[in-house]
Amino acid sequence: MTSMLDYPLVRWNEAGEEVSARWRSEKNRHPPHRIQVIDDRLSADAAYRLACEGTALLWRGDFQNARQLLHALSRRIDKKSTPRAGSTPHQSITTAFHAHRQAQAQRAHILGQLLIPVRADHSISLRRAPDVRLACLQTYGSCDEDYIVSLRELQGVIGAYEWRKKGIEIPVLQARIHPHYGVFSPIRNEYVELIDRMPLPDSMTAHSTAFDIGTGTGILAALLVRRGIQHIVATDQDMRALECARENLTRLNFMQHVDLVQTDLFPIGQAALIVCNPPWIPARPSSPLEHAIFDPDSRMLKGFLRGLGAHLIAGGEGWLILSDFAEHLGLRSRETLLALIDEAGLIVLDRSDIKPCHPRVDDIDDPLHVARAAEITSLWRLASK
Repeated sequence: MTSMLDYPLVRWNEAGEEVSARWRSEKNRHPPHRIQVIDDRLSADAAYRLACEGTALLWRGDFQNARQLLHALSRRIDKKSTPRAGSTPHQSITTAFHAHRQAQAQRAHILGQLLIPVRADHSISLRRAPDVRLACLQTYGSCDEDYIVSLRELQGVIGAYEWRKKGIEIPVLQARIHPHYGVFSPIRNEYVELIDRMPLPDSMTAHSTAFDIGTGTGILAALLVRRGIQHIVATDQDMRALECARENLTRLNFMQHVDLVQTDLFPIGQAALIVCNPPWIPARPSSPLEHAIFDPDSRMLKGFLRGLGAHLIAGGEGWLILSDFAEHLGLRSRETLLALIDEAGLIVLDRSDIKPCHPRVDDIDDPLHVARAAEITSLWRLASK
């Protein structure tokens, strides 16, 4: 059982009395300083003004009406959406990216102001509230005190619970991968095709070992097992990701070939093949859940490249999965990437490319459409000089 003493205590006045509860946020949002209790009688315009002014809104009305209020707040935010970038020059795309990120952060802040009270057993004592006990238990674990959480984050917990039950079909694996809350979901899995079709290193014949750096859901470790590699060490620094990978690999009956290790980047030893799919965008994440997408100053990318040579056996290869989305945003140049590879004492043996096919590629209203439409995902085959 999780002790709630580690979570901040927030207080507010309700019906003339001071009330308190624990504050939970997997996104590491700061606890609200000012809370106003509201219900169905408050208009959406009034709620929007309060949220913009920094007042958190603790809902005491009908749960489904709280969902409607959240939609209403979202519509008001959308009226001030960022203009579409269109076919603007590189610098304009970069500016659009930063403006888009700022707008997303502001949107998340406003929508995160609508709060829901939750009991210690993860039930919600509101009219027409869904039963979220299992979803919250999977994400938060059992707890011993009542707490409050933003409705938007609670919706994320519920959505993640459904994804975990349903899973994501991975055609190359001929199986489903079940992501956990907070673990990056392989919805865009074109990179899996690159791993599947690339010939394995010749050194694999005598030394059938591989490392999967930053395994996440375990999808690449599973694919390497399916391709016949006898021993894989899959690493991640996030225990939640390792638990997710273990569940997926166990379901696929692959765990006898995989060791899961909690570490930052490389495990001890060497391998014939080392695979890494780092976050693709060199920018600061705004929450722990964004660490799979944003890599500040390319920390993970640089760490992988600098450490790769020391962990490869003679004739071994490193496979780097990387999108050029950051290049189209003006956040990292191709010359910078090649320089990092060279400075790490590595050479490029080959590169295989694939075009993403996710729906946002064709969304011309996306402020980053120009960059998304030009994006290519690549597998870089690297070796020591």
